[in-house]
Amino acid sequence: MGINTVLFDFDGTLMDTNQLIIDSWQHLFRTLEGRERPVGEILKTLGEPLAYTMHTHFPGVSIEEAVKIYRSYHGGCFEERVGIFPGIQGLLERLKKGGYKLGIVTSRLKNTTWIGLDKFGIGGYFGAVVTCEDTEKNKPDPAPVLLALERLGSKPEEAAMVGDTMSDIRCARAAGVMPILAGWSVSVPEAAQRGEGAPEHIAADAEALAAIILAAGR
Repeated sequence: MGINTVLFDFDGTLMDTNQLIIDSWQHLFRTLEGRERPVGEILKTLGEPLAYTMHTHFPGVSIEEAVKIYRSYHGGCFEERVGIFPGIQGLLERLKKGGYKLGIVTSRLKNTTWIGLDKFGIGGYFGAVVTCEDTEKNKPDPAPVLLALERLGSKPEEAAMVGDTMSDIRCARAAGVMPILAGWSVSVPEAAQRGEGAPEHIAADAEALAAIILAAGR
């Protein structure tokens, strides 16, 4: 049985929000600690639910207050600064015309997810959009992927998940779907791209991603 369903992460996979996320974290570090932290420390957290990362970074600090500071900065400039990676719009159109069912599984809030989708006019490609507000457990737990598959009427063995973090890859494996790493990821070191737990495929760009998906659909 071939792949007929493709799920996408949002941040760092479909949408280029990397620098905005880094800047939002640095704003928070400056506010709470009076200093910035190394960018590498931030990149390691990409893909995690925001509250979880806050808890590990700021023990003893009100998580609600930290999230409020982060989201105030992030949300204030999100629509202006969110971008879309090269070739993504064409890829989605090609897959949709080819009869693939498409979905999004993200740890982002629903509001900003749809701001990004609407900005680039791609929301209509997706039959399911699962955000951190839709499930009690988030990636790497399989719950969000399984919910997206349920909404799309798809089985795990018929689906692939494309993401830019190891959290996406672990989530895909836990749900029983094909894990594909977006090769434009800034958070997965080269060593993690090989060996145990590595993604099944790595797509260098949108064209390579299309080739992987189309080959798996045969």
